Amino acid sequence: MAQAAERGDVGPPLVTAGEKDSLVRFLDYLRDSIAHKLDGLSEEEVRRALVPSRTTLMMLIKHLARVELRWFCINFAGQSMPEVPADPYPTDSDTIPAVLAAYRAAVGQANAAIAAGDLDQRAVRSRTAEPPTLRWILIHMIEETARHAGHADILREQIDGVTGD
Repeated sequence: MAQAAERGDVGPPLVTAGEKDSLVRFLDYLRDSIAHKLDGLSEEEVRRALVPSRTTLMMLIKHLARVELRWFCINFAGQSMPEVPADPYPTDSDTIPAVLAAYRAAVGQANAAIAAGDLDQRAVRSRTAEPPTLRWILIHMIEETARHAGHADILREQIDGVTGD
C-alpha cells in the first residue's frame, strides 16, 4: 500500500461573492475533494471494488469527468464533443495520472462553458420540454459531485483508513 497523503479536513469555502461565483467555488471545492481521494494510493487500490456495485475510486473520477462534459459542454453550451465512453469502469490502459488529467481537463472545459454563460440561460440541448438553466445545472452538479465524494470517502476509508475532506 502506498503512503497516504496527509491532507486533513478541508472545510467548504467561505464565499462572499455573487451567486454564480459562489456556486462555482462550491463545485470546485467538491471537485478538488474527490480528486484528492486518490492521493497516495496504488493503481490496484483505486481499482479495488469493495461494494456489490463494483464502484471504485477510479470509476467515480471517470464518471464525473463524463458528466462534467455532458452537462456543461455538450448540453448547456452545445459544443460538439466526442462523448466519453458510457462505461466508467477502469480499463487496463487507465492510470491514476491519466484519469485525473482527463477529469481536470473536463473541469477546465466545464468552467469555460460556465464562465461564458448566464445563470438564467437555458441549455442548448435537453431531453426535457423545458431545458434546464445554468443555475439548475450547477446545483445539480454540486449534488452529483457531493454524492460521489461521499461514496469516495467510504471507499477510501475501507482501503486504508484515511478519512477527511
